[in-house]
Amino acid sequence: MSSPDPMWGGNAAPRTQHKAWIALVLTGLIIGAAFIAVYVGIQRSPAPLHLPLAVVSEQLATATQKGLGDAVTVTEVKSLNEGTQMVRNGDAVAMVALTSPTTLQFDYAGAKGLSESGAARALVQGVADHAGLTVQEKDLVPLVQYDSRGLSAFYVVFGATLSSFVLAQGLTGAAGKIRLRHRLYAMGGFAVLIGVVAATIAGPILGALTAPWLLLALTLTLLSASVAFTTKALGAWLGAAGIALAVLSLTTVGNAVSGATIGYDILPSWGQAISAVLPPGAAFRAVNDYGYFNGTAAWSSLLVLALWAAAGFGLVLLRSAVGGKRTKAVQSQPNAEIAEAV
Repeated sequence: MSSPDPMWGGNAAPRTQHKAWIALVLTGLIIGAAFIAVYVGIQRSPAPLHLPLAVVSEQLATATQKGLGDAVTVTEVKSLNEGTQMVRNGDAVAMVALTSPTTLQFDYAGAKGLSESGAARALVQGVADHAGLTVQEKDLVPLVQYDSRGLSAFYVVFGATLSSFVLAQGLTGAAGKIRLRHRLYAMGGFAVLIGVVAATIAGPILGALTAPWLLLALTLTLLSASVAFTTKALGAWLGAAGIALAVLSLTTVGNAVSGATIGYDILPSWGQAISAVLPPGAAFRAVNDYGYFNGTAAWSSLLVLALWAAAGFGLVLLRSAVGGKRTKAVQSQPNAEIAEAV
C-alpha cells in the first residue's frame, strides 16, 4: 500500500490557508481587470481636450476657438514665424494660418504623436471644410526614421518601469536573506545600469530615440530609481497590498496615461490630471522633449522623477527605523519582566 502523497493533502502536507490563495487570486484579478479597463478604456473613444493650437490673426483665432470649443486651446500669434516657433518648441501641436483667401496653412509636430497630430489635422480639416478652404500641411517636427509610429519611447519607458518593479518586488521578498543596505545598493546600481543599457540600445544602436545619450540615460536612471524605491517602500509598509498598489499605480495606470500611446491632449480629464505626476508620464515627457523639442520643459519632469525616488528611499529607511525600534522593544520586554520579578 502506497503512502499518502503530500501534494494531495497527505499526512505530511501543511494545512492549506484558504485566505492566502484567495487573496492572491483576487489581487491578480483586480490587476488584470484594471489593466484591461484602463488601456482599452482610454482608447475606446479618444477625443481631444484643450489641444494647444497656435493661430495667426485675431479673427481666425477667435473663429477657431469658438468653432472647436474645449477640444482646443487657441493661442493667438502675430506671424507665421511666431507660430512655427511654438510648434518647434513643443508649446503647440500645430500652427494654423490663412495664407490666401482660399488656403489654410497647417504646420504641425508629428513628434507629438500620431494621436495628437491626427486629432489636430481632423479638427483643422473640419474648420476648413466648413469655410470652403483648402488645407496645405507640413510636418515641422517629424518622427525619426526608425520610430515611424512614435511608440519607441513608450516601450523604453515601459521596459525600464517593469524591470525596476520586478527587481524591487524580488528584493522585498528576499528581505530575510539580503540586508537592507545591500538591497538599496542593488536598486541604485540597477537604476544606473538599466539607464545606460536602455539609452544605448534605443539611441546609438537602434536610432529610435533622438535625445542626447547622456540626458536619455539620466532620465531612465531616475525613472528606474523612482519605480524601484517606491515599490520597495510600498511593499515595506503595506506588504502584498503595497506591491499590488505599485503594479496599479506605476506599471498599469502610469504607463497607460503617460501620453506615449494616447497623446496627453487626447487623454480624458482624469488621465491628464495624473499623467505628468506619475513616473512613466514624467519620463516620457522628458525623453520626448529632449529628443524633438528644445528640452527646456524637461527639467520639471526630471524633478518629478527625483522626488519619487527620494520619497521612496526615505520611506524605506523610515520603515526600517520604525521596525528596528519595535524589535528592540520586544527584545527588552523579557528583561523588564525579570527585573520586576527580582
